Amino acid sequence: MASGSPPKPQATAADLLGLPPDAVGEIFAGEVVEKAAPSFAHGQAQRSVGARLDGFARRPGKHGPGGWWLATEVDVEYTLHDVYRHDVVGWRRERAPAPPTERPVKLLPDWVCEVLSPSNWANDTVLKFRMLQQQGVPFYWVIDLEHRVLTVYELAGSTYNVAAVARPGERARLVPFHALELEVATLFGDDPSDDDERAP
Repeated sequence: MASGSPPKPQATAADLLGLPPDAVGEIFAGEVVEKAAPSFAHGQAQRSVGARLDGFARRPGKHGPGGWWLATEVDVEYTLHDVYRHDVVGWRRERAPAPPTERPVKLLPDWVCEVLSPSNWANDTVLKFRMLQQQGVPFYWVIDLEHRVLTVYELAGSTYNVAAVARPGERARLVPFHALELEVATLFGDDPSDDDERAP
């Protein structure tokens, strides 16, 4: 009779809640992966994305197109053993009349944005990409700080297609926030020009 150690239990959201207060982690296929502390450039880009899209994070009206709940550093559960903490994430208010408050959030987001770092590159571009595509997240933005490229993926059926590729120095209307023309450089944390976002 074969002997050996029993298989290690697969991690769930409860394991993330049990991490030390100063630790941040995600779960990929039942394995807890601690996230490294972000660089200044990463944090600046993350903050800037939220700031540029602030007009969407409210009710529709004179202060912007509205219609979304947007937040940073939110844990989202895709399966019992796959829980991700997204850099920036959003839900359409028509699907979520109230802001998601549970941890982790189990309501599928409508948009996710990740800022790539050397420590998370493979997770964000491969594992998260596949999971978000499989689960049907409509839009996925990937900001590559090293190569200064923003790639926007849009779900078509069950497959992500590249909806846009943009670089600093360009202006673009990017789904699902195409109501505003964005100065792409500002999404990377660069200072805006005097002629900032333009409405339709």
